[in-house]
Amino acid sequence: MRLGVIDVGSNTVHLLVVDAHHGAAPIPATSHKILLRLSEHVDDDGCIDDAGAADLSRFVAECLEVAEDHGVEEILPFATSAVREAPNGDEVLARVRADTGVDLRVLSGEDEARLTFLAARRWAGWSAGRLLVVDIGGGSLELTLGDDEDPDIAKSLLLGAGRVTRDLLPGNPPSAQEIKAARRAVRATLAKEIRPYAKASSPDTVLGTSKTMRSLARIAGAAPSADGPYVDRRLRLEDVTATIARISTMTAHERVELPGVSASRAHQLLAGGIVAEAAMDLLGVRELTICPWALREGVLLRYLDLMS
Repeated sequence: MRLGVIDVGSNTVHLLVVDAHHGAAPIPATSHKILLRLSEHVDDDGCIDDAGAADLSRFVAECLEVAEDHGVEEILPFATSAVREAPNGDEVLARVRADTGVDLRVLSGEDEARLTFLAARRWAGWSAGRLLVVDIGGGSLELTLGDDEDPDIAKSLLLGAGRVTRDLLPGNPPSAQEIKAARRAVRATLAKEIRPYAKASSPDTVLGTSKTMRSLARIAGAAPSADGPYVDRRLRLEDVTATIARISTMTAHERVELPGVSASRAHQLLAGGIVAEAAMDLLGVRELTICPWALREGVLLRYLDLMS
């Protein structure tokens, strides 16, 4: 079966087309990404502005055209933090539905965390044992821990790389004072939520997902994406700290010259590093492994499970 996932995130609208059936790994057929930065199309009240809503409708329609051209049989559309947190999110969804016929499902933060964990578990397998997953998106940070396919602990925090950049690191590059304050604020927010993880049994395996984690690992010397998904890629806490020091005085334009850093996400790389550093340190993680599967794969896998 050829399936398409439309993922409306804080940074991009991403269509992933896969060939999939129950009991097998989804095989990517094509991918289509459009830079939207929906989280930046908000007014002082947090509402998504008219331009952002119009762009979203147009980009979803574009994804539908690409999906049709590639023979997609079923579309699984969803939205995450940017729409979830907007006071006028329902109005934006209604506009997309009226313009395109697509009914975007807004995932709760906990749903997002649990689906990402499902994907990570299927990727790592049962031999990974007790699994801890750290996922840094544009709008939120998801932390999950458990022994099974559904985590025992699943939290979604408003510490996405894009959000932290917008709220705490406005400079390009930010000042030393802004960086110090951002580090303090991120750690304080995380420290309030970390107790359930500290009380639980230690994980046997720690995985990091998301473009932010992949970029940080690539800067630290991990293999490029061209080497394929099965190459072992790791990220150490000390490397994250070193990368923060390295990029803290760089502009977004200068960061694009680093390996694995795209122009669309260069501006939020420092914030992503600060969140990764705080999460790894407070969770007692010295090193994690990069997992190429995340939320989109989790949505696909859950759909296939329900269809079987």
